[in-house]
Amino acid sequence: QVQLVESGGGVVQPGGSLTLSCVTSQSIYQFDPMGWFRQAPGKERELVATISVLGITNYADSVKGRFTITRDNAKRTWYLQMGSLKPEDMAVYYCYARRRSTRAEFWGQGTLITVSS
Repeated sequence: QVQLVESGGGVVQPGGSLTLSCVTSQSIYQFDPMGWFRQAPGKERELVATISVLGITNYADSVKGRFTITRDNAKRTWYLQMGSLKPEDMAVYYCYARRRSTRAEFWGQGTLITVSS
């Protein structure tokens, strides 16, 4: 049973920074890609960033230049470093992973990011 556990959410002021972490209970090498999605109130879940097994990254236009996705294979963890946060970044952020062999998708429980002064 694959588990994805997120941490790092909270309240931050506009212009501030925050880093999210997602740790998996199983080997990270079975997943491609891994990433982050978010869902704001009243909106659909949207892709924020992904990183492939080869380390290729992909970002939503709205976060390019402000967010960075990285991973640590040994720690079975991937991260989302968020900078220059804006009120429109406020959402529940979900970590995501797709198993390479079966294309099964897995989601974290979600963590709330509040951007407010």
